[in-house]
Amino acid sequence: MLERGDARPISLAVTAATEGLASLWDWRRRVAALYESVRAAPDPLRAAEAWRRGRETLFLEHPQSPLDPGRRVPPAYFPYDPSFRFEVGLAPCPAEPQETVDAGPDGILTLLPFARTEGLAAKLGGELTLYWIAGYGGGAFLPFADATSGRTTYGGGRYLLDTIKGADLGEKEGRLVLDFNFAYNPSCAYSARWVCPLAPQSNRLPAAIAAGERTPPSG
Repeated sequence: MLERGDARPISLAVTAATEGLASLWDWRRRVAALYESVRAAPDPLRAAEAWRRGRETLFLEHPQSPLDPGRRVPPAYFPYDPSFRFEVGLAPCPAEPQETVDAGPDGILTLLPFARTEGLAAKLGGELTLYWIAGYGGGAFLPFADATSGRTTYGGGRYLLDTIKGADLGEKEGRLVLDFNFAYNPSCAYSARWVCPLAPQSNRLPAAIAAGERTPPSG
């Protein structure tokens, strides 16, 4: 027991049972730091380049990488295209219908629609629904699919926002930043070890969004 005035540091004793949780904590912290740097950067192109380098390091070196140990290849991306960066308004939407998703070991996830974008339709042919992941704490979640899905990008769609995991592009002058150059694949795109919520029908856009992460490379 530490006595009053004892300056010895308090450390976390990592055992075999908790090692995975400690490394997951570290992964989440690093991802959150990447997005914090994105939100602070004045130049979206340079922010995207730094984000990609950071993700590559995590994918290739971190124990929580979604890649299987024998298949450590960096993610592949389209060239940065500023025309796929938007600042959109949000309109409230009915909380029904809810989406329920089987997340494997994590159980059934309930996705509650809470807002609809305003400002994508002119270029992308439609708007997107933002979902709230029900449960303790919750978080905003934005999955989508488009005309590249199953061709040059993952067939189940990609993610733009997942605030539980720190993926949040922020806002500008009260409008939500949606930059599809930061679209990324769910973990199940890389390995059958993962079960992920995919894009619901309401978030399937007719346009081809050649921005962000591409189909995972073979390796």
